[in-house]
Amino acid sequence: MSNAIVITEEKGAVAIVTLNRPETLNALNRELRNKLAETFERLKHRDDIRVVILTGTGRAFTSGIDLKEAGQKGFIPSRQEVSTNLAKVLADYPWPIIGAINGFAITGGFELALMCDVLIASTEAKFADTHARVGIMPGWGLSQRLPRMIGISRAKQVSLTGNFVTAEVAERWGLVNSVHSPEELIPAALKIAEDMASCQPHMLKAYKRVIDEGFGMSFSEALIMESKRSAEQSSSVSKESVEAARKEVTARGKKQQSN
Repeated sequence: MSNAIVITEEKGAVAIVTLNRPETLNALNRELRNKLAETFERLKHRDDIRVVILTGTGRAFTSGIDLKEAGQKGFIPSRQEVSTNLAKVLADYPWPIIGAINGFAITGGFELALMCDVLIASTEAKFADTHARVGIMPGWGLSQRLPRMIGISRAKQVSLTGNFVTAEVAERWGLVNSVHSPEELIPAALKIAEDMASCQPHMLKAYKRVIDEGFGMSFSEALIMESKRSAEQSSSVSKESVEAARKEVTARGKKQQSN
């Protein structure tokens, strides 16, 4: 295993980005936050990488902000230090991000998981929001994303107790899409990623953007936005390209049915 605190492995059009501070449960110190941001900024400009899988080494996805460092240096960086807003960096990433949650995802680590577009989990994964116990208000979106994913009552139970949520409960509540044995987690994430990467590249980015932007609107506003984007995109589609795509989709569907 590399000594780098962020490891990037490329498999065709998919990049696996791994947090690698296992001795601290991949705690997000300033160096790790900056390296992770730099990685996504670099990958953003790679059109040959169309999906990212985000995971961690060891027992944790990430235990969140490095509280030991914060206790020594404080939460707010000095003017000489780089302040990384991971929520903005990941929100600005145009391609899909799959969170492969291998272990503990706690507080800031839970927030990082929720920044991903799709979540799957290992049977070893556990989620917890301890903001109310450590006296820090979430700032990366957890208080708003979690209720929208699992419902406000369940979200309040999670956030106002600080208790752990197992992978099985997370799946039942709709927090993660599927649960896998530890050895099958990355292969399962790769299967999803490869299916995504096989879509038309311009549509992969455009469709993700429509979903994300519409999610922050009222339903009626989102429908208007979708209709406008559809008209804009459809004006550049030829009948020949539609026919070619139809044949590809039909062939793929038949193959899936026969497997």
